[in-house]
Amino acid sequence: MLKEFKKFISRGNVVDLAVGVIIGGAFGKIVSSLVNDILMPIIGVIIGGVDFSNLVLKVGNAKIAYGMFIQNVIDFLIIAFCVFMFVKIINKLSNLTKKEEEQKEEKITETELSVLKEIREELKKNSKNKIVTNKTVKSNIKKKKD
Repeated sequence: MLKEFKKFISRGNVVDLAVGVIIGGAFGKIVSSLVNDILMPIIGVIIGGVDFSNLVLKVGNAKIAYGMFIQNVIDFLIIAFCVFMFVKIINKLSNLTKKEEEQKEEKITETELSVLKEIREELKKNSKNKIVTNKTVKSNIKKKKD
């Protein structure tokens, strides 16, 4: 059971997920600070000094903190937008890398093709000048040995 657990933990996906969760938590704190300390005060000033965190609706003895809900929705939208932009940038970089690889492959293919065309042309020239057969090649090899 311990071996299975070690195998499970050491798999790349689990480690990647753990790193993502840790970074995501830290990123969430940054966004929360951005919303709470910068954006919400500005939005509050724009709409007349309203502090969203203090907005509550009292129903009997219960408090419904809809201001906190509004603030959390804004947090979510900002985080979602940041993740969207991050994924968009990663996809763009990935596409650029793929295009560069394709261009390199095309250059290699073009070079190979041009070399093969040159060989074909040389063979055509040689075949027009004289027909080479196995016997001719073997006799030429024997002559060179002698």
